[in-house]
Amino acid sequence: MNFASSTSLRKPLAIGFSLVLAAASCFAGKPVPAQGAQTPQAQAPQVQPAEVGSPTDPKRGEKLQLPVPANPKLPTLFLIGDSTVRNGRGDGGGGQWGWGEPLVDDFDTAKINVVNRAIGGLSSRTYQNAPDGGPWAATLALIKPGDFVLIQFGHNDGGKPDEPTRARASLPGVGNDKMEIENPILKMHETVHSYGWYLRKLVDDIKAKGATPIICSPIPRKAWKDGRTVRNADNYGGWARQVAKQEKIGFVDLNEIIARRYDALGQAAVEPLFGDPHTHTSRAGAELNAECVIAGLKALKPNPLADDLSAKGAAVKPYKE
Repeated sequence: MNFASSTSLRKPLAIGFSLVLAAASCFAGKPVPAQGAQTPQAQAPQVQPAEVGSPTDPKRGEKLQLPVPANPKLPTLFLIGDSTVRNGRGDGGGGQWGWGEPLVDDFDTAKINVVNRAIGGLSSRTYQNAPDGGPWAATLALIKPGDFVLIQFGHNDGGKPDEPTRARASLPGVGNDKMEIENPILKMHETVHSYGWYLRKLVDDIKAKGATPIICSPIPRKAWKDGRTVRNADNYGGWARQVAKQEKIGFVDLNEIIARRYDALGQAAVEPLFGDPHTHTSRAGAELNAECVIAGLKALKPNPLADDLSAKGAAVKPYKE
């Protein structure tokens, strides 16, 4: 980060002092004003712009240039969620992939668009809480009757709602609890709701457009206890299931489906499926997770996307509880 000088240089009183100052300044990699030249006025340090996808940047969705349906005449399957669905720009940067990229290969794109509009760092709350509606408003504008929306949030919903550098947490559970805060990122007053409340809002918005919402439980992290993958049925996975039941919509228990695959593979074989210590998958891991999404969709009765699968997707066996 480059900062302007915060203290005006005083005119040297002697050539010897000027030479010493010049040497020190060259060592620091900064130019020195010529003797007698006017020194610029001190300026306030410039704030480093938030990186693309950073949870501190309310415009990250625009910077990521999220995709839109290739053929608007076809139905579209939209994906919304966090970095475990679409990591960064969705190009495998840093060796990390979300499951939304390989999922495209499981569908016949001559019949349906698959559009991944998930954004890293976002929660069920921050995907939709900006004054202009945020990324959700832009996505909702694209949804038409006959479309489908797969929803997977939870990885970024924990923590303190007004945490200074993130302010993204929802309240735990599925109730109507609320908390009044001053949002340190958006610089506004905000009423924070529960994880379930935000999921229900997404579902209601989708239904109002004549589209079909489907909720997924969050994928498991690379965490083990007593030789088994740690599940999240007692928190976000269980809460996602409750909302799907309340709203009478499809639910894909992605957490349990993937966890069973990990358990069968064992810790050593699961290791290369991740591109970081515990959360984000490699390409191989993303492909396994995408296959699990298809297995979960096939377990729905009925599966609303059954006619849109590619030969690859059709070959996946349905998940059995």
